[in-house]
Amino acid sequence: MKTMSFQASVAAALMLAVAWLASPVSAQTQSPAAAPAQSAAQPSGGGTVPSASTPAAPAASPAPAVAGAAPVALNSASAKPEAAGIAPAMKELSPWVMFMSADVIVKAVMIGLAFASLMTWTVFIAKSIELSIASSKLRSALKKIAEARSLAEAQMALGTKEGILPSFLAAALREARMSAGLSSDAGIKERAASSFAEIVRAEQRRIRIGMGVLATIGSTSPFVGLFGTVWGIMNSFIGISKSQTTNLAVVAPGIAEALLATAIGLVAAIPAVIIYNHFSRVTKGYLELVSRASGAAGRLLSRDLDRSHGSVHSRAAE
Repeated sequence: MKTMSFQASVAAALMLAVAWLASPVSAQTQSPAAAPAQSAAQPSGGGTVPSASTPAAPAASPAPAVAGAAPVALNSASAKPEAAGIAPAMKELSPWVMFMSADVIVKAVMIGLAFASLMTWTVFIAKSIELSIASSKLRSALKKIAEARSLAEAQMALGTKEGILPSFLAAALREARMSAGLSSDAGIKERAASSFAEIVRAEQRRIRIGMGVLATIGSTSPFVGLFGTVWGIMNSFIGISKSQTTNLAVVAPGIAEALLATAIGLVAAIPAVIIYNHFSRVTKGYLELVSRASGAAGRLLSRDLDRSHGSVHSRAAE
């Protein structure tokens, strides 16, 4: 019995020893950050801490975690307003915002180029309608006089309509009337051809109205836009020198405003050049129709002259 009680007491003592040794190890594994706090809490004199204070170590472990999380939270909170302030600024770099924040000179350049672009499209619409109507009228008039045998029949076929072909016929009749009694047909035809040439030149000047505007806009708009760009970049460098920084967020808006002037200049110039070349081809085709009308009037005048001389010769023969 004594042996059994002794063995039981030894087993109980071993169990207590194991439990006492295991409790600090578990505390250390659960909160490894508590060690620096405990070492900092020890007195500088180098005294030992009694074992009774060991179980209190886990309670002090949350303090370093909270203290370490506070700067992270503050940094994230301060970073969010900065990112929120940068993002809208980058989104606000639209053409309208850049125009409103540009210099007065750059604004004037942009407005002038926008007005030039408006003039280009206005000339395009007006000249397209004008050339289309003039070409269709002239083709219709040429078809009507195709079977005419004299200037009088041609005028009757056309009626009282106004146009380039009635002008040729009127000039031919006027010259024939003013040259009545003259025997030189070559002189009459020469004077009529001179009148026709004057009418053709007047029609060329009339049909080319607006072409000079397109040529001017197409050749000068890029340089006007480049002037606005140079002026805007100069102001950007002045702003850099005043702010004493080369940060892209400071430099980018001014340079973007300056480049917008060049972009508007190209928008105004490229369509002007294309439309000018288009109208050059269309105008050339219309002037060929005018030359055909001049030739038709000259042939009718020649027939009238030959017919009048033939009647004179027949009368003389009788």
